Amino acid sequence: MAKIISFANQKGGVGKTTSAVNVAASLGIIGFRTLIVDLDPQGNATSGVGISKKTENTVYEALVGRISPEEAVTKTEFDNLWCIPSNINLAGAEFEFVDIENREYRLKNVLTPLKEEFDYIFIDCPPSLGILTMNALATADGVIVPMTCEYYALEGLSQLMISIRQTKKFYNPALEITGILITMFDKRLNLTKQVMEQLERYYSDKIFDTK
Repeated sequence: MAKIISFANQKGGVGKTTSAVNVAASLGIIGFRTLIVDLDPQGNATSGVGISKKTENTVYEALVGRISPEEAVTKTEFDNLWCIPSNINLAGAEFEFVDIENREYRLKNVLTPLKEEFDYIFIDCPPSLGILTMNALATADGVIVPMTCEYYALEGLSQLMISIRQTKKFYNPALEITGILITMFDKRLNLTKQVMEQLERYYSDKIFDTK
């Protein structure tokens, strides 16, 4: 039974996709069957694992019910690594889902039939707190928050924590914060030290040892 983990942060450029792809690939190398779900219309995780964005079997097609969850899964060239790809078509989902009943659970309906096939399912979220990220949070067992040591990233973390608490309350009581992953870490910078001090003050139990 797969453990589902979302990589989420509404701030762009913090390393969500790079982190999700590399952790997924690393787990595949050591023998875990791993699926990465590209939930970002930019499709960077898709191209990152060597899949063309021109493919027709995408997460969008699965979300709207045009293909089955199994048809959306594409094997990559890497050991034990599969992907549900994405492309720009997904950008319209924010608008299309507005009037759909139980729209927060569309992704959960796609991934639930696949849980028996994998050990881990990673969801690479878009840099926003819209309906796509809400779907990811409503589906996941845990959230990994990649973030850089910048003040804007620190402000964004507070907003994300509020969204996670709301999701836990209304849509997914089992949701937990797996950890905060510090990316692009440079301990020589004073700003890095100042942000780390703030993080350790409020989130010391959630920060991964590895930066």
